[in-house]
Amino acid sequence: MDGRFCPKCGAAATVPAGAAFAAAPAANAGLTENAVGALCYLGGLVTGIIFLVIAPYNQNPRIKFHAFQSILFNLVWTLGWFAMIPLSMLLPFGLSLVLSLFSLLLWGGGLVLWLFLMWNAYQGQTLSLPVIGGIARQQAGK
Repeated sequence: MDGRFCPKCGAAATVPAGAAFAAAPAANAGLTENAVGALCYLGGLVTGIIFLVIAPYNQNPRIKFHAFQSILFNLVWTLGWFAMIPLSMLLPFGLSLVLSLFSLLLWGGGLVLWLFLMWNAYQGQTLSLPVIGGIARQQAGK
């Protein structure tokens, strides 16, 4: 005995010298495709990048789509926030107040969209955002 075990049942296995176990498919990796899709959105850039790097998840086109869409959505959402900072400093008070209200709408709308994307991914659905979704689909090879 080499101290090797069957990946499915855990029983001791005798493996000929030089042989190796095949890599476990994504279904046996511990997380379902739906859960990983939702997790891609949970931490935004960080979890999107993590699931693009970790095998076997980086081999699944659907998970790659959710990871790329999560990364791009969070980049656009964050850049929108940062673009409003200098604008609010340069505009007169009245317009700055209007921009602040728009900023609040951007934050709330982004939050609702982020939660909706996460929920759809968990339900096994693929919601493709207008421009970002096309880019994500192309990058995922889907």
